[in-house]
Amino acid sequence: MILGLRTAIYPVNDLAKAKDWYSQVLEMKPYYDQAFYVGFQVGGFELGLLPQGESSTAGSQPLWGVANIETAFQRLLDLGAESLEPVTDVGEGIMVAALKDPFGNRFGIIQNPYFNPKEVK
Repeated sequence: MILGLRTAIYPVNDLAKAKDWYSQVLEMKPYYDQAFYVGFQVGGFELGLLPQGESSTAGSQPLWGVANIETAFQRLLDLGAESLEPVTDVGEGIMVAALKDPFGNRFGIIQNPYFNPKEVK
């Protein structure tokens, strides 16, 4: 049985730069910081960085929740991400967008008024 999103792993070719960039994006330091893996706790889920990996926007496509997608999208651009898919209303108040992080990975965001954090287990 699938229990829900637990971890989204991003392969990177420069772990130090990726750790710094994601620390800025997430506004936190990693809780787990080793030469073979860096992990951030984000709202009960994990964003992981895997060194010596091949970055790509064609792999898995997790969406990270944000309160204001327009603000978050612009902030990510200001931090060096590139737009892949602009902010789009997909219906019923749900908004999505995707960017490419400076390491070549897809970074998706979602503003979903139906997400209930109390249901996260």
